[in-house]
Amino acid sequence: MKLIKTLLVATALGAFALVSQAQAEGKGPVGISMPTKTSERWIADGDNMVKQLKEKGYDTDLQYADDDIPNQLAQIENMITKGDKVLVIAAIDGTTLADALKEAASKGIKIIAYDRLIRNSENVDYYATFDNFKVGVQQAGSLETALGLKDGKGPFNVELFGGSPDDNNAFFFYNGAMSVLQPYIDSKKLVVQSGQMGMDKVGTLRWDGAVAQARMDNLLSAFYTDKKVDAVLSPYDGLSRGIIASLKAAGYGSGDKAIPYVSGQDAEVASVKLILSGDQYSTVYKDTRELAKVTVTMVDAVLGGGKPEINDTKTYDNGKKVVPSYLLNPVLVLKADVQKILVDGGYYKADQLK
Repeated sequence: MKLIKTLLVATALGAFALVSQAQAEGKGPVGISMPTKTSERWIADGDNMVKQLKEKGYDTDLQYADDDIPNQLAQIENMITKGDKVLVIAAIDGTTLADALKEAASKGIKIIAYDRLIRNSENVDYYATFDNFKVGVQQAGSLETALGLKDGKGPFNVELFGGSPDDNNAFFFYNGAMSVLQPYIDSKKLVVQSGQMGMDKVGTLRWDGAVAQARMDNLLSAFYTDKKVDAVLSPYDGLSRGIIASLKAAGYGSGDKAIPYVSGQDAEVASVKLILSGDQYSTVYKDTRELAKVTVTMVDAVLGGGKPEINDTKTYDNGKKVVPSYLLNPVLVLKADVQKILVDGGYYKADQLK
């Protein structure tokens, strides 16, 4: 009798293990398409998602496209062919994926746009990102505070930089920033000596720091030989570093020529160090751990037959539909905030910032 009971228990445990294995296998694989490894934030995004998905029992397929649009398209098509059940995509160019996503939808594959909106496709199911308009407001707000514009100080000279025109977020960053800066430009408290305004003039393709540095070089030589630039709106830390390199080469930050106030985004290590040294004024911190958590929750919900939590159904019209979205809050970081927000918050270790 004991032998029979033992066999029954063993059989039941074996069956349970097979069911559990089958359930785990049924939860994946999840394809993750990231744009590039040239920015440390995308590496962190990919690592955080893989870690959290694996903790929930998913297989993952993480690919980086090296900022090459055909390469990303080929990687996504391969994920579709292999039968990945959900695709999480941070698009290089959010306008080039419509045909691939149509094929994915025909196979029942769900699509989650990650941080960058995928445009001109009705087959984008959800979007996980930060409040990108607010990012721009925070960037410009930091310059507004640094210059004392609210107190009536001015006029000051400012130059404007935008992100990559093929990234939908770049327009939200720029528009958010201009909602703060435009009134001061209109009242002549801020002066754009170059006259270069609008994303068609200030956009920086592929978020390339070298391109930003070259443009800053040109601005300084053309418009600031006998004037001083006081602030620079930069939407991303990688651009900020190029801008700062240009400013320093022109003598800013030495003698009586103070370094201008320069904004940024992503709290990259190199730029946090510049903030600590006084060369960069601000950055906007976007906790990729939290964005990964929201995305993993979305994956879990859609593969479980449910609907994920969303908090925005109006903002992100991709040209074909308003994509249901979850927006996280960005956090402005100045020099005084680095320890509390970035180190005490566990995003970086203190040694990383030395």
